[in-house]
Amino acid sequence: MLIYRIFNMIIVFIMLFLLFIVSLTFLILKNAKKNLTSSELVLVTVYVLSLGAFGIGLMMHKADYFTAIDPVDGMCYTPLGGRHVLSMGFYFFAFHTALILLWRRGNTLPPLTTVLALGFIVTGIVLNILILMQISAHDTSSIDGSDGSNHVLLLLFTPVLGIFIAVLLILQVIKNGILVAGERVYTNKFLNRINHFLVQQQNLPLWALFLMVPVLVTTTVLLLILGQDTDSLVKVFTDTTTWRFSRQMHPPVLDHKGHYLCTVAVSGSPEIVKPLRLGVRAGKTIVVNRQLLIANAFEEMVQDFSPGLHRIIRQNYDRYGYNLSRKINNERMSNLTYLLMKPLEWAFLICLYLFTARPEHRISRQYPMITC
Repeated sequence: MLIYRIFNMIIVFIMLFLLFIVSLTFLILKNAKKNLTSSELVLVTVYVLSLGAFGIGLMMHKADYFTAIDPVDGMCYTPLGGRHVLSMGFYFFAFHTALILLWRRGNTLPPLTTVLALGFIVTGIVLNILILMQISAHDTSSIDGSDGSNHVLLLLFTPVLGIFIAVLLILQVIKNGILVAGERVYTNKFLNRINHFLVQQQNLPLWALFLMVPVLVTTTVLLLILGQDTDSLVKVFTDTTTWRFSRQMHPPVLDHKGHYLCTVAVSGSPEIVKPLRLGVRAGKTIVVNRQLLIANAFEEMVQDFSPGLHRIIRQNYDRYGYNLSRKINNERMSNLTYLLMKPLEWAFLICLYLFTARPEHRISRQYPMITC
């Protein structure tokens, strides 16, 4: 059957893409570290994949709190305030740079560099914990029409794995000490004194926290120059809506834009677009023709088969269909659009008859008829 073949092709494509990502990650890791263990390979590969899932999750939750959304299109609000996300991005970059340094160089790093790296890693652990707390509560009850499938699971893996990897690296540093680093010498006398002082210390994480104070002050000043607020790391969580730390309220949801074919049905020549009856969509009366009923029935069939695929199709359809509907503003354009849509209408009808037990029943129940 056609739909199942398409679905299988999509699954195969996804599997091949994941295999490509895993293979590319393996090659990069092999070149980055010679004595790479299998457990390190698996852990880093899974973490890279989790970053991809996190990115997809943020794409599904990308609207700022002040934006009116259409939940039918699968839109939702971001857990990280967009205006302050630069601060989070800086610490995200610093956290992963520190992880890579300690993972690749380990105890061969100079003590001062090790301490600074540990400081950024500890900061990253705190931020990951806050992200976990933020996404652990997502109240969409104020969003009328929300389907409740909030894709929070996609956001979960990265902070959990990030904390796990960071703790492992910190324990590794504490376990092995800084034997090689003690032989390093800085040209600058002040840095060299700090270096020798840190070599003699046993509790590097504690010193990492102590030295992070001036580092945080410096980075805050830099972020201020780039337009961030002094409390941007707080506002990145609070300048949101529907999440645990949210302190803002979103505007009312938008009326769903619906099919741009509604415009065709109501604006075209009756002898061409063939309006059938009046129907109800989102509580409003619309003119319905056969083409609109078939298209909506096909969309319903896809939604029943794969809600995720339907959401992607619906988002793109609304994005381009809505703009098209604004250009269909006269009888001639409506008639032309109706004729151009005929081949697609026939394709939808064939799919309905192939994969639906009662295709005409599904078609006729679209947009309930208005009765007096």
